Amino acid sequence: MKKITTVFYIALVLAACGSKENNASIETLVAGKDVTAMSAKKQELDAQRKAIENQISLLDSAIVANDPERKLPLVSTLEIKPEEFHHYLELQGDVMTDQNVLIYPEMAGTLYRVYVKEGQKVSKGQLLAAIDDGGMSSQLAQIKTQAALAKTTFERQKRLWEQNIGSEIQYLQAKAQYEAQESAVKQLESQLGKSSIRAPFSGIIDDVIKDQGTVVSPGPGSEVFRIVNLNDMYIEVEVPEAHLQTVTPGKMVEVYFPILGETIKTKVRQTGNFINPSNRAFSVEIPVPNKGGTIKPNLTAQVKINDYTNENAILIPQSVVSENAEGEQYIYIAQESGNNNFIAHKQVIETGKTQGDYIEVLNGLKAGDQIISEGARSVRDEQEIRVGNTTETAKK
Repeated sequence: MKKITTVFYIALVLAACGSKENNASIETLVAGKDVTAMSAKKQELDAQRKAIENQISLLDSAIVANDPERKLPLVSTLEIKPEEFHHYLELQGDVMTDQNVLIYPEMAGTLYRVYVKEGQKVSKGQLLAAIDDGGMSSQLAQIKTQAALAKTTFERQKRLWEQNIGSEIQYLQAKAQYEAQESAVKQLESQLGKSSIRAPFSGIIDDVIKDQGTVVSPGPGSEVFRIVNLNDMYIEVEVPEAHLQTVTPGKMVEVYFPILGETIKTKVRQTGNFINPSNRAFSVEIPVPNKGGTIKPNLTAQVKINDYTNENAILIPQSVVSENAEGEQYIYIAQESGNNNFIAHKQVIETGKTQGDYIEVLNGLKAGDQIISEGARSVRDEQEIRVGNTTETAKK
């Protein structure tokens, strides 16, 4: 290093001495006004200037290469590796079910008997409770007896009529009496059936609202049971209209339940055909399998709908992206300059969608490029750097 410095100083002294002689010579040429001689001298000086510049450049390179005390910025790099990229639209919704209903009585009376309890599984049509019919069952038995007599009378009158015995009016009267009694029996049976409260579908008795002995009647305030079916559950979310073409039936969905700490994968079952003018969104229905029975109606869920997929995407951390005054986004690339040396090159990029800490790069990068990750804020364009560590950009 000391030898290089000494040579440099000697070259400066000789150049200074030569400069004095050249100045005297140039003054003589200018005074003589000989254009040809002045042009020749100018060409000579240009050649000397270029030679000196080349020497200075060689000295600079030697100083940089042999100076152990020089300090270059130390950076870490990420090597670009294309990978599959899934973008998710994140929303929030509540678990719903169409089979979550309150059961009301169909007739007024005293709740004579309750056959089920809370938490009990029931089948469709199963008897849940009975209401005092007020003697309607005895009345039905009496009408059935009268109907049986009317049937016997009609059948005998019919046989006589077929033998041309008796009048036609007698036959028609017996027939009308029989049909009237049959109709009365069916009507009373229908009314009596309302005294029995049955399950409209298979499910679980979530709540027994009225106790045995309570007087009930049809209408609000007389709910007797709440029955819930936890098999056919779904989540309904409102999706902004901007995603109308990307959120379609069959799209993959990740559903996370914060309370349960559970994540399930499912698909979009149905999308709405109506844009709500109040929030410019459409509804999306997502089925939720509930094998363990832990998912309950109105449970809060975080929904991630896959609205975009790129099987060969270039992803980089958002933290390495900067923006200039013109609104352009850029990063720094480490380019090898020979002898294991690197130069920081400023590269303008075009970005796409983001997911978590990563952003998709549409233009400006290619596989194999090494982007500066750590230390990118402390380097300048075309500055020499040292690369300490290189990893791949594969998103974890």
